[in-house]
Amino acid sequence: MLGYIVGNLLAGSVVVETVFTRPGLGRLTVAAVGVQDIPLVQGIVVFAAAVFVLVNLMVDLIYPLLDPRIGATP
Repeated sequence: MLGYIVGNLLAGSVVVETVFTRPGLGRLTVAAVGVQDIPLVQGIVVFAAAVFVLVNLMVDLIYPLLDPRIGATP
């Protein structure tokens, strides 16, 4: 569930930060798209993708430790 939650937090940050006028990655993305700052938008997308991939990698590595039924197949 952790991987799913982090993905939703990244996706929902744009809406939440814009509605509540809080500074953050979502507002930065909206501002960069508004002024067509392509390198910044690319950097934000790469950063968000890297965070998503790393969190899912951590989940995949930790899951066999938490559930002994998951592991090496004989």
